[in-house]
Amino acid sequence: MADTGTETHIEFRGVSKTYDGRTMVVQNLDLRVRRGEFFTLLGPSGSGKTTCLMMLAGFEVPTAGEISINGRSVQNLPPRKRGIGVVFQNYALFPHMTVGRNLAFPLEVRGVPAEQGAGRIRQALEIVRLEGLEDRRPDELSGGQQQRVAIARALVFQPTLVLMDEPLGALDRRLREEMQFEIRRIQQDLGVTVVYVTHDQQEAMAMSSRVAVFHRGQVQQVAGPEILYEEPEREFVASFIGDNNILRGRISAVSRGVCEVETPDGIVRAFPVRECRPGQSASLAIRPERVGLAKPGVFSNEFEARIDDILFIGDHLRLRLNLCGNPNFIVKIPNIVGHGAVLEGDRVSVGWAVTDCRALPDDGPGGGSGEGPGE
Repeated sequence: MADTGTETHIEFRGVSKTYDGRTMVVQNLDLRVRRGEFFTLLGPSGSGKTTCLMMLAGFEVPTAGEISINGRSVQNLPPRKRGIGVVFQNYALFPHMTVGRNLAFPLEVRGVPAEQGAGRIRQALEIVRLEGLEDRRPDELSGGQQQRVAIARALVFQPTLVLMDEPLGALDRRLREEMQFEIRRIQQDLGVTVVYVTHDQQEAMAMSSRVAVFHRGQVQQVAGPEILYEEPEREFVASFIGDNNILRGRISAVSRGVCEVETPDGIVRAFPVRECRPGQSASLAIRPERVGLAKPGVFSNEFEARIDDILFIGDHLRLRLNLCGNPNFIVKIPNIVGHGAVLEGDRVSVGWAVTDCRALPDDGPGGGSGEGPGE
């Protein structure tokens, strides 16, 4: 099993990257990855996550700052001497080589004797459950099998650190979900540190020990999947991780750890993520599944609104309301009584608890750049 203690395996200290001298792709990044953990860099396209991975691998050079592996700076160390296994989205297998030869190549580069290498190849193929396919060529394998070969090639020289850049992006949904479990199993069985890049929130939540959420070249929050979902610290994190209704208003009062925020439809009582004072603007985040339909008097926050639209998903319904200044306020209700329990045009009473409503710093529409917490 992986040792996910407190020992630091990788550290970014004040790392920045620009390609043109003006636009910062990564800004003043401070980040630590623990030994043996599955650490994911998550964010939309252009957020800087892949650039961070490429700098760690040695394929890109930081403009400023320093990267260390096992406490040793790797600034002047070429990629092949960093002892890192890398898996790319496009597999990067040699099409003219058999599976066995693809796996032998990184061993030969490192001067591993042929007899010892044969044993490592067999072991790597056993790990990814592809025993007996040494003589196949990549074009004779399925997409999932090719991805397993790419993982085996990254593991065959027994690195303690493996980097994966969108490795499941080319697979269909069913196969992608299967490979999520397989990659996580392999990582836990071997105890290697994995740094994984993806833009898929569900993938990050399912696989990771911790996740760093990137936005505009900066880390917005680093935490475990459950903390990111239940306790987002910034509006971008709240919006990017799962569904969230965002309301905007001004704080009118603060009392006993609860802040009251004025919205177009009245006061919303919320749990403050940071210290807040009357007069400050705030963003409120409420998960659609935490909003309930109920008679008045059940919730701390209650409002009446008209159902503008209903989307039938199968196991649940998504109701769209115009509420507290948000014309696309979503309520998610389970489909336990069949479609027709509520109808478009109905006026309903909705509400939510104070603890399910988080008052965040108001970064404005689309979230803000913010400064990452470092770890």
